[in-house]
Amino acid sequence: MRVGTSMQTTGASGAIKKKMTGYVGFSNYPNQEHRRSIKRGFSFTLMVAGESGLGKSTLINTLFESRVYPPKDDGVTGLGAAPAGAAEGTKTVEITSVSAEIVENNVKLRLSVVDTPGFGDSINNDQAWKPILENIESRFDAYLAQENRVNRSKIVDNRVNALLYFIKPTGHGLRAIDIEFMKNLHNKVNLVPVIARADTMTPREVEQFKARVLADINYHGIQIFRPVSDQFDDPETIADNKAIASKIPFAVVGSERLVERADGTRVRGRQYPWGVIEVENEAHNDFVSLRQMLLRTHMEELRDATDVSLYETYRTQKLLALGHVQDNSVFREFNPKQQLEEEERVHAAKMQKLEAEMAAVFKQKVQEKEGKLKQSEEELYSRHKDMKAVLERQRAELEDKKRRLGISDAAMPAPMSAHPTHENAQPAVQSKDKKKNRFF
Repeated sequence: MRVGTSMQTTGASGAIKKKMTGYVGFSNYPNQEHRRSIKRGFSFTLMVAGESGLGKSTLINTLFESRVYPPKDDGVTGLGAAPAGAAEGTKTVEITSVSAEIVENNVKLRLSVVDTPGFGDSINNDQAWKPILENIESRFDAYLAQENRVNRSKIVDNRVNALLYFIKPTGHGLRAIDIEFMKNLHNKVNLVPVIARADTMTPREVEQFKARVLADINYHGIQIFRPVSDQFDDPETIADNKAIASKIPFAVVGSERLVERADGTRVRGRQYPWGVIEVENEAHNDFVSLRQMLLRTHMEELRDATDVSLYETYRTQKLLALGHVQDNSVFREFNPKQQLEEEERVHAAKMQKLEAEMAAVFKQKVQEKEGKLKQSEEELYSRHKDMKAVLERQRAELEDKKRRLGISDAAMPAPMSAHPTHENAQPAVQSKDKKKNRFF
């Protein structure tokens, strides 16, 4: 195998981009990923919500052209059926799930359909959305718990990838229950609004109702799933995405029966006295566009949006609420020069901090020593002042005694001389002579 030279360019991010002039082989990786996906199969979790009687179970069976849900006549509760024994005005929202494995051209799809029977069927529907939100979040929590296990080889992903919300064809826009539901769930799941039983309105009424629904969605800031195009899409894909986006919200008709047209061909649809509504006729409804977006062109995009955007946002908020703090330094690219500069900067900051601490300690010690010296000086001055006061008091007492005795400094006797004069010594000699004559 020949490998040619490469052309090198530098991108805006500083990364070096190389374009090979010869065949290397890594461009075959998508084919490897395709083979691996075929072996493993795919999983997709679809949730449906809306009032009873809007044709949710029929639409699901029509989408996958199989009996995902059995007919209600079989004694099994289908999608949208209220729980048995539920009294009017006391119905509660229940969460039910049905799983099926569908095979098409050797591609296996593990489909899970989650239904919400009882939603919107009560007199008071203020909190009807809450059990559905709790179910979606519980699936996020279960996936997060599996990610934190020691052995993660068998992770079961049952996160909701898309939610089909069935809007009642009133012709007057969204109702309060519709707005409240979508406002509370649009940041947890990929919302796909669907106008049910579109065959009850004329084409003009459908277009007007769509405009009112979109206006309400935009006014309340509700985020819904819309197909987007990027630089890797070809013109045909871009045109298909625009066509699908223009059909939102999808006005659909579902049917599991085959009816005969005027030309004798049998198609899936509904028979009326005035004609036939064909499910797969884009001139009659938007079923084909909905199926194309969900299953043919944007299934992986729905899964990716759930994993990368919705789940990651929920996971981040959950971990932050539990006290986890992200250390962003572990995600930086390793550069020896930058690391050395960073270490030097940290060392310099550490030394500066130590110097500041030492200077503060030295200043504190000096202040303490100065305080002690000042205190000693004050004590010495106080002692000196006290001693001086005592001496002054003693001198005053002596002066007072002198005054009382009437003795002045002039009347005080002169002190005795240590060496007597001649006059003073003569009487002493005479006294000695007298003492001598006593013995004779």
